[in-house]
Amino acid sequence: MNHLSIALLSSSIVFCTGIFGMFLGRRDIIIILISLELILLSANINFVFYSIQLDDLLGQIYGLLVLTVAAAETAIGLAIVIIYYRLRGSVSIDSINLLKS
Repeated sequence: MNHLSIALLSSSIVFCTGIFGMFLGRRDIIIILISLELILLSANINFVFYSIQLDDLLGQIYGLLVLTVAAAETAIGLAIVIIYYRLRGSVSIDSINLLKS
């Protein structure tokens, strides 16, 4: 296997794991946030690998941008989850869906 196949295979595995956790896994908000991070990580793997293959710095800059957005999303998401847990005592998706009404 060449380097392109290995990078795309690893990125696909990480992406499929994230999709499984996001839509098919348990109904827990922490698992959903972790799955979202895995999906962003798979995009980062592709950005950085193609940046190296094409000898272009732009993919690595995009990778840093995605990393920054992922860190901000995690910090804000976990803060919201902690506040919600303090108020309600649970972070189940089913109890959060009651807020829509």
